[in-house]
Amino acid sequence: MGNHVSRAQYLTLGSFVVNFGTQLYGMLTSPNMKEVADRNHYAFSPNPWFISAFFSGQVVLQLAWIRKLFSLNPAGYEKIGAGDTNGVTAEEVASVQTATEYAPIYALGNLCIAGWLFFWLREEFTASQFLVTINSFVQLAAVARLPPVTPGSSRLTVLTHLVAKTFAGIGVLDLLDNGGVMSRYTAPPSKLVKGLTYALFPLATAVSTPFFGLTLLYDVVGVCVGQRNVLGASGWSTGLGWTAGAMGTIVVIKTLFTQKVL
Repeated sequence: MGNHVSRAQYLTLGSFVVNFGTQLYGMLTSPNMKEVADRNHYAFSPNPWFISAFFSGQVVLQLAWIRKLFSLNPAGYEKIGAGDTNGVTAEEVASVQTATEYAPIYALGNLCIAGWLFFWLREEFTASQFLVTINSFVQLAAVARLPPVTPGSSRLTVLTHLVAKTFAGIGVLDLLDNGGVMSRYTAPPSKLVKGLTYALFPLATAVSTPFFGLTLLYDVVGVCVGQRNVLGASGWSTGLGWTAGAMGTIVVIKTLFTQKVL
């Protein structure tokens, strides 16, 4: 396991630096990501500032997680794979294993998003959709495989959940936003698409943990605000607002009546 810890440390840090640097470039270049977004505003386009705010929060979480990974001494885990616990508790071993198994998915996600920006700035939306689709599905699959957080879970386990679920949550928004832009799907959507949106997001919130439900709620609020002043989309924005209200109610109820938060 020592090699897995070392690999996870450098995969996470290296991919973070690549993605963070790419995002900074995307903000400072001309045209920048917001200017491209403003020129290509379609039925699932969020308010761009929602993406910026989410990215800022993600950076803090990811740095905390990476710092925690680098606090681990790989040498202390070398014998564990051979059946020797080396004085490490079973819960600690499980938390490290969860983090190291997620690290390659995290790295892939960072590289996909960096690549997405490359094509987004060039308005090559089919190529950018390919990358966000890969990222979204691998992140959702990773979240589905995460072991549950329990009262005795370590800080590393909690941080792994926070990073994975925020990555998956924003991945859902990226998938819808870029998909709408790629297909030039103008607002308001068809009755079928409206109905699916109004039904599936609350359903997904109901079967998710409260925290992941909260990230989905953020997605819907972002699109709701982004569609507010779009000509002919007031009914669509209002419907998204009601959907967000239903999702918020579900999150509150689940938080109050279940022991799972993450």
